[in-house]
Amino acid sequence: MIDFVGLQVAVKERLDIDSAIKIVETEGDTLEAAISEAAALLSVPLRHIEYEILEKRTSFFGIGKNVCKIRAYRRNVFAAKDEFTDSEIAEGEAEAQEFTGINIDGKIFVQCRSDGVYMKVSAPEGEGAYADTDMAERALEKRGISVFDNGAVDRLLMRPEKDYVRVADFQHIAFNDTVVAVETDDDGMAAFIKVKRPKTGGRDLTCEEYINILNNNGIVVGINEDYLRKFADNPVYKERVCVAKAKKPVDGANSYLEYFFETEPGRVKLSESAEGKVNFKELNIIQNVLKDEDLAKLHPAQKGEAGVTVTGNILPANDGKDLPVALGKNVRFSEDGRTILSDINGQVVIVNGKINVEAVYTIEGSVGLKTGNILFLGNVVVNGNVEEGFSIKASGNIEVYGLVDKASLTAEGDIIVRQGINGKKGEVINAGHSIWAKFIENAEVKAGDMIVVSDGILNSNIIAEKRIICQGKRAAVIGGKLRASEEINAKSFGSPSGNTETICEVGLDPNKKARFDELAAKREELMAEFDGININLITLNNIRQQRKSLPEDKEQFFAELTENRNKINNELVKINEEMTELSQLLQDLPSRGRVSASAKFYPGVVIKIRDSKYTVSAEYKASTFVLENNMVRAISYIESDTGTQQKAEK
Repeated sequence: MIDFVGLQVAVKERLDIDSAIKIVETEGDTLEAAISEAAALLSVPLRHIEYEILEKRTSFFGIGKNVCKIRAYRRNVFAAKDEFTDSEIAEGEAEAQEFTGINIDGKIFVQCRSDGVYMKVSAPEGEGAYADTDMAERALEKRGISVFDNGAVDRLLMRPEKDYVRVADFQHIAFNDTVVAVETDDDGMAAFIKVKRPKTGGRDLTCEEYINILNNNGIVVGINEDYLRKFADNPVYKERVCVAKAKKPVDGANSYLEYFFETEPGRVKLSESAEGKVNFKELNIIQNVLKDEDLAKLHPAQKGEAGVTVTGNILPANDGKDLPVALGKNVRFSEDGRTILSDINGQVVIVNGKINVEAVYTIEGSVGLKTGNILFLGNVVVNGNVEEGFSIKASGNIEVYGLVDKASLTAEGDIIVRQGINGKKGEVINAGHSIWAKFIENAEVKAGDMIVVSDGILNSNIIAEKRIICQGKRAAVIGGKLRASEEINAKSFGSPSGNTETICEVGLDPNKKARFDELAAKREELMAEFDGININLITLNNIRQQRKSLPEDKEQFFAELTENRNKINNELVKINEEMTELSQLLQDLPSRGRVSASAKFYPGVVIKIRDSKYTVSAEYKASTFVLENNMVRAISYIESDTGTQQKAEK
């Protein structure tokens, strides 16, 4: 084959040829005329002319004449040495193409057949050179052809064809034809040919003839026709080449499960904000699923695809196996037996190769940096603490065996904190049902049913739809605000010093009352803003009346104040309507409520029952405050009838 050194030699030879090229200078009225004259002088077709423009003049408003002067010479095409084989020439051209870029010169292919000599010419690619007469003559001479149809060759050179065209007669000597030996490997997976070059008078073989020879030798499958077509153009002699490959058998795939959730529970997926900040509290470790959600799909085993040897023998394939699929807890197959569904809301996990949906998510340690925030569609059990700044949200219950330290808990069911809650402003403990805790300190706690505390409540904002119960050895309520519709019951309220305000409200829906108070505060704020705007508008209006007009900036300010006043007025109308509706609902509540202390009320404690208010002025022992004749009065202690179990003390 032609190596890079051989290519350099060929290029040098081309340079030597170029140096001997005959150059002519011609001119004409147009560039085309000058090129035509150069082609005539050099006796070559127009397409073989290379030129450079020496001078070009254009007439000016019809004065003078157009002149185009060029220097022209005959284009030469790179050709390999005659001693190289056709296949080596092809490889050398491929190497030259790789070396020079995407440009490919046109090529000449010659085949000697029993009925004549045939030629095929390929068109160049990119800026490659066209095949020329010299190339055609050399290719024919190499096959011993000196007399040929010049017109047919020229037509081919001018219009390259994809198919062979007859260009000369041929005296066929059958004894000297191309000889082909066909072989197969031992298992019939491949077929090979070894071709012997034809002697003088022997003919070449076409692609179709190669295929017929293979068929006659029993090769009927996997024949590479594209390769044989190129091989017929540039045969490789005395080498064993692969021309057919068997179709290998393909075993069928076994059945398998396609999972619709992350099967590697340890893989952490950090959430990133729009600003690119990573929230290390949101680790997304829990994979929540809903009832009837698709968890996995069973893909059945596939049938094997048989293979065929090059001689047509069948190669059997194995069918895939249907592997058994065992289901875990709280999952089921769909009716078609293909999809695994969840029976409940919860966490999907794989245990011992089985898909399970757990209704309870258990954290062996504490909720913190290791776990991130917890979001679970079911019950959550924390065997440690909930550290500061972290949160738990559950659609079921939350049970914490340790301490909740300035954290946020939200559950649709119950919340049980066995040690206690130490909160801070902004963090909320919110249960859809009830809350049990050992103590609550500096926290905001809300429950849809009742709140039960064993040791005490200190400086906290507590809201329960029904009852707040604080009973135990140290069950004191000191400071803060407690609201319940039916009852607030504790061992003691307030402190001997009386310097901490303790407010207890009953007899009203606490959430509606809280909303009413929020609206009242907002209304007061808007009214103050409304009054301030009115004062400014009155002042500006007085100035306008005195001066007949206002400066431009003051006029704009007047318009802005008027627009703001209208907005505030509209908002006040909506607030008043909502407050009126809430007030009516609160008045219609049948419950009157009571506040009870099994031990003592200290002076300074504020008791509110519906719209009536009483501030304790002296100590009351074992008393219950109720509403009678729209007045808050004390009666003997009434024990709570809830029958609650102190879960936080278990």
